[in-house]
Amino acid sequence: METDFVKEITPKTEDFSQWYVDVILKSELADYSPVRGCMVIRPYGYTLWENMQQLLDGRFKATGHKNAYFPLFIPESLLQKEAEHVEGFAPEVAWVTHGGEEELAERLAVRPTSETIICNMYSKWIKSWRDLPVLINQWCNVVRWEKSTKPFLRTAEFLWQEGHTAHRTAEDAEEETLKMLEVYRDFVETDLSLPVIKGRKSDNEKFAGASKTYTIEALMSDGRALQAGTSHNLGQHFSKAYDITYLDQDGKLKHVWQTSWGVTTRLIGAIVMVHGDDRGLKLPPNIAPIQAVIVPIYGKQTEMVSEKVNEIYSELKDKVRIELDNRDEYTPGWKFNEWEMKGVPIRIEVGPRDIQKQQVILVRRDTGEKFAVSEIELLPRLKTLLSEIQENMFHHAKKFLEDNIREVDNFEEFKQVIDEKRGFIKAHWCGNIECEKQVKEQTGATLRCIPFSEESVSGRCIACNKESDTVAYFAKSY
Repeated sequence: METDFVKEITPKTEDFSQWYVDVILKSELADYSPVRGCMVIRPYGYTLWENMQQLLDGRFKATGHKNAYFPLFIPESLLQKEAEHVEGFAPEVAWVTHGGEEELAERLAVRPTSETIICNMYSKWIKSWRDLPVLINQWCNVVRWEKSTKPFLRTAEFLWQEGHTAHRTAEDAEEETLKMLEVYRDFVETDLSLPVIKGRKSDNEKFAGASKTYTIEALMSDGRALQAGTSHNLGQHFSKAYDITYLDQDGKLKHVWQTSWGVTTRLIGAIVMVHGDDRGLKLPPNIAPIQAVIVPIYGKQTEMVSEKVNEIYSELKDKVRIELDNRDEYTPGWKFNEWEMKGVPIRIEVGPRDIQKQQVILVRRDTGEKFAVSEIELLPRLKTLLSEIQENMFHHAKKFLEDNIREVDNFEEFKQVIDEKRGFIKAHWCGNIECEKQVKEQTGATLRCIPFSEESVSGRCIACNKESDTVAYFAKSY
């Protein structure tokens, strides 16, 4: 039975896409819904999202942002006010045309993002320099009518947060944009153990309507890149389209400078793909719904073992996120497999011999290491071990990222590497959109970002061979 349990997950090397779906379904993170392209996030997956949300929301509030909520529906006339924005989202917009049996006088878009509805409200609320800055975030769902979907990575409806801010000056808006990108980097690397590359998107890849888009890019274990979070400097594009003006201290009427930024439930997909293995999930302790699970091994001493595991559970339940698996219809081995598949960072085994020795057995999900710990040392050892696992998962993923960044000097080498190795490719780019398109058309790789640390390095463009002072990261992506 225990061998069959593991066989329910397709090996990563055999079919990575099927492995990913198997892990999502078998670990009960999510399930398919009867609505095309939509998923049901199950309690285990939603608790994971809640833990992520709590950690990120705390960071937002610490930087002065407040939460609000704006409508799901956007009148078509509002959406049409900013042409570039509309054009960027047009293929993905879902429309409401009827309310009950009556045809609506004006179509309503189901929000693909909320710049337009929020800008409409900001134009009412902002009158003076004293009203600035406006620092608002909302946690909500959005709808983008995707043609090809996969749980968490790309769905017609998904959950996210979207920050929307307004400022007096261009400098203030740029500072906000970069600050929130750093908030994302810190959250993703510290709490999700996902190493990222931080940089700027090309004009071709930036958010529709933005002046600049900044991004953090992660590398999945199949060598494809995933955009893990973006922060947009919107400039005055939206404030001019929606007439968001304020009376400044000098008595002049001016347009505000704006930003928007967001991360989504696709980060759960990233956690699965970066950390998971053929046995299922591996969850970083900071966001794991269950940080440790107690599995009793009764033998012939059911009463004694049951009393001991309940005692341990009572002592730990308010100090770590812990579960006691005392189901008697499953064998300990079956339970081991199930909790490994669900990615629980630490398993605590307690049997008659352990009780006699006044110890428990701890098993790490990240390394499989198994060792005995005395009962008296259990709580401090658990806390230390959770920190060690969190750090080890990051360093393991960081090494994979670093091992899969390759620098190339010519297009033939670029094509060979992207076909045979994947991962990130560092190469010079002249800044011409035609060269960027050529790379994408001939290799399937997109320009993921221009890293901050290497923006000015002399070389020659990978596509046209002209002199270039910009290094860019390219990759095939999700």
